[in-house]
Amino acid sequence: MPGVQDWINHPLEVVQGYFDAEESTWTCKLNKFFEGKLQNSEALTMIPSVNNRSLHQLKPNSLVRYRGMVQDMFDPEFYLGVYEVEDNATGAKKLKSGRYQDIATCAPTHKVNVESTRNVTMDRQTYYCVPVPGESDWVKQMFTESDRVQCTPGSSKTTVREKRALDQDGNNQSGGSVPPAPANGENAMESSGGTSQGNPSNQRQTSEIPAALSPIDLNFPLPDEKGPACLVKVYEDNDCLKLNDVVEIVGVFSVDPSLAVFPESSTNGSHPDFISPGDTMEGIEEQTAHSPPPSLVPRIHVIKVTKLHHVNPLLPTSLQATDKAVTEMLQDAGRIRDQLRWLLKQLMLGDDLTADYLLLHLLSNVYARRDVCALGKWSLNISGCPNIPGYTKLIYEVIQQLVTRSHMLSLTLGNLNTLRLCPKKDYTANRLKAGVLQLSERTHLVLDETVMESGQLDTNGVQNVTAIENAILWQKVDYDFEFHKSEFPTNLKFLVLSEGKSLLPSDCHIRLQKQEELDLDRLRSTMQDAMTSGNVNLRQLRCYVTILESMDYDLTQDMQKIVEQDFVEVRRDNRDNMTQQDLHNLLIMSRLMTVSSGETKLSCTTWERVKRMETARKARLRAADTTGGQS
Repeated sequence: MPGVQDWINHPLEVVQGYFDAEESTWTCKLNKFFEGKLQNSEALTMIPSVNNRSLHQLKPNSLVRYRGMVQDMFDPEFYLGVYEVEDNATGAKKLKSGRYQDIATCAPTHKVNVESTRNVTMDRQTYYCVPVPGESDWVKQMFTESDRVQCTPGSSKTTVREKRALDQDGNNQSGGSVPPAPANGENAMESSGGTSQGNPSNQRQTSEIPAALSPIDLNFPLPDEKGPACLVKVYEDNDCLKLNDVVEIVGVFSVDPSLAVFPESSTNGSHPDFISPGDTMEGIEEQTAHSPPPSLVPRIHVIKVTKLHHVNPLLPTSLQATDKAVTEMLQDAGRIRDQLRWLLKQLMLGDDLTADYLLLHLLSNVYARRDVCALGKWSLNISGCPNIPGYTKLIYEVIQQLVTRSHMLSLTLGNLNTLRLCPKKDYTANRLKAGVLQLSERTHLVLDETVMESGQLDTNGVQNVTAIENAILWQKVDYDFEFHKSEFPTNLKFLVLSEGKSLLPSDCHIRLQKQEELDLDRLRSTMQDAMTSGNVNLRQLRCYVTILESMDYDLTQDMQKIVEQDFVEVRRDNRDNMTQQDLHNLLIMSRLMTVSSGETKLSCTTWERVKRMETARKARLRAADTTGGQS
């Protein structure tokens, strides 16, 4: 079968080979072929990653990998799943598969018969994916270093072929516009850099791009995000993905320059076989949003999609309790925990109690939902932070070195009034405009309240504060669809740094009690030396946080009885000694303290330790209240 021996560089030949077999189950056999190939982890490493290299280094119509987050979902897109080609000399006709393609291709001596009754229109689902928001630099760097494929620029040119657009916009519900097709007899050259050679119409389009359409808005949730966005087209299980899923895609790479549509260009829709974009119901903004230049937003036709529960390159994609990395980590969890606690204690200026609470916060995770409650959420407010420029940023930088996804949001008056925190539907462009709170699960969000200044919040500022409060309290973000709002569950870890008690709600509030004066330069040097000299094993710490935040936990019946007895005894004299919220906080802390030691069941020792921590924390808050927050 043609192409089987080179399934990475020429996957479309494999597809056509199975299609030519003329079997009704050819798609099933095709899927099994690729599934068998991709089960080999060694083979996966031979597929180049869009995340790790420039687009011009990747060969069009070859297999690529892509790691990103689903930011938006477009309507179904219709395309020619089967189309007929005709030999110009002999008139012989043959059917070809349009699966995993944007452009209907044929040999220069053939033409695409778009009027054939044997053509079959099919549909596929299109998702707009962006780089994983807040992905740490060390994660990107390790993925890049592990990419074994070596690509040389300029090696991705393909042969000259007759091409036809597969999208059929006469019935297209997706908002994706029809790419302009060359007239009969015109050839088009596919190039790796997203530019067209040998096709004057494409060259004219480039010079006629309306100024209003440039630059292209890539719609990243976080400002200054780097990396490629992709239009991902799914053929099997169209509903398998949802917003904010982090996925790894393996698919066919498509960057043909004719896929970009510029509505004001006179060359669009010039061929009578294709419907003019102006005849569709789409506006300029929608066409631009749904058909961006492939040199900026390449298309990937999905062969395999994997939902990622973590993006730690040091660990297997799918973590199992029996994995060697997991068992070794659990055996050594106590020692690694001590290293992390020491590091955080230095960061917290010698305050070991605050270091303990920060360590537990790093491991928190929403593990279940009951009605409106997100079980396991544990937002932390550290007050008493020195008002010295750079200290809160240093805290964030250290956290960033430990976790895979994070973002720091400075709660300045300007940010609150101007940023869009909640995603909002733009019906003109028919797209979901990203907001800062559109983040993937288990992203650490550090809120810096020490930079807050006096001033007036406008309407947008009030809405943003409300959005943050709701996300902290309920782990839900309201997406604005103009005529209504829709709640989307989230799983974000909120750490609020403030001078006094935060204006925002939190599950736990602890006051920093520094044991030494802050010397920012010396502290920064201490942190850098600790992480680079080997005093702490940074690799182990990163695995520790990723593994333990999703670890199983069991509260045995015997421990349940002990917890109930303690609760009753404490409330016997005064019900205010322990509220239901206090008990809930103790149970969460007990869970986190247990897994932080690599254990799965709560012990009496851990329960007593957590109670002592809570007693010390409350005593510290009372002392701060009596001294006006100066302790």
